Amino acid sequence: MDEVVGVDPQRRFVQTADRSVHYDYLVLATGIHYNYFGHDEWKKFAPGLDSVDDADRIRGRILTAFEAAEHKAAESGANHTEIAKLLTFVLVGGGTAGVELAGTIAEIARMALTGDFRHINPREAHIILFEAAPRILPSYPEELSDRACVHLREIGVDVRTNAKVESVDASGVIVNGQRVWSSTVLWSAGVVASPAGQWLGAETDRAGRVKVTADLSVPGLPNVFVIGDTAAVVAPTRNLFGFRKGPQLLPGVAQPAIQEGKYVARVIQRRLAGQSPPEPFSYWDKGNLAIVGRSFAVADLQSLRFSGLVAWLLWVGVHIYFLIGFANRLLVMLQWSFSFWTKRRGVRIFPRDPTNST
Repeated sequence: MDEVVGVDPQRRFVQTADRSVHYDYLVLATGIHYNYFGHDEWKKFAPGLDSVDDADRIRGRILTAFEAAEHKAAESGANHTEIAKLLTFVLVGGGTAGVELAGTIAEIARMALTGDFRHINPREAHIILFEAAPRILPSYPEELSDRACVHLREIGVDVRTNAKVESVDASGVIVNGQRVWSSTVLWSAGVVASPAGQWLGAETDRAGRVKVTADLSVPGLPNVFVIGDTAAVVAPTRNLFGFRKGPQLLPGVAQPAIQEGKYVARVIQRRLAGQSPPEPFSYWDKGNLAIVGRSFAVADLQSLRFSGLVAWLLWVGVHIYFLIGFANRLLVMLQWSFSFWTKRRGVRIFPRDPTNST
């Protein structure tokens, strides 16, 4: 229940807000936060999805926008321009998070909220996904990106590529010189590492990730390890079917972080036992999955690529399998099944977002 604000690697102390804690071995897995590319003032207008609390707040913003549009439409002499602004949802960034969020909002508007309002039709919500690159899901093969794009458009998402966001404010965004009016802007356009590299005085890459050695320790600091999104790990890789590839920079996703954590645990255990160190870290790439709305996903298993319902079922199975404990797996499976068959009616329950003035 504390927050780390710095590290003193020479004296081997971790500094929190009100005390210092000595360490023998230190593992930093402090993650990332969204990168607003030098425009941190945009954050209050375009929040990102970093945590469960963020998810609740974003859901609250979305549902509040529909409620506000309903009230506006019920007024005599309704301002249709203002209603259209309230029903326009802008997502900045077409990576995995942006694509999954766009699909979820489309599902809420076209399924969960159907029949809930008298003066507006939630299906008329305009959901726009902006991506500065030529295609969405740029880390996936082009064929899967194209399939995801087609499906998003089929469920009502307006996908716009080669679209660079130049400004974000309370009225919406400016993209390629044109104003897009929106009351709800969400950010998933890029990430930057935590300040762990600054704490250690270590060499970092352009994204602020610490460049680590083959055993994931910091050069010159053998008792300090950096893993996960905070680390720039270059390691040999083998795919799901055992085919090996040369060293490459690992992506900032859950799979490398989990494997790096287990590896560092083995390194420390062997040191404490006086045993020889394990082989340098290598990564087993089990593939990538991205959900794109209800019952549709894309799967990149390196030598095997597919999309649709089968990929979606695989996504569901993988996410349930990696939960801790049988009870958690059973509970989540039941909750997801209920949400699927009732078309997520429970999403209408939401907390008030104190940052939203709507």
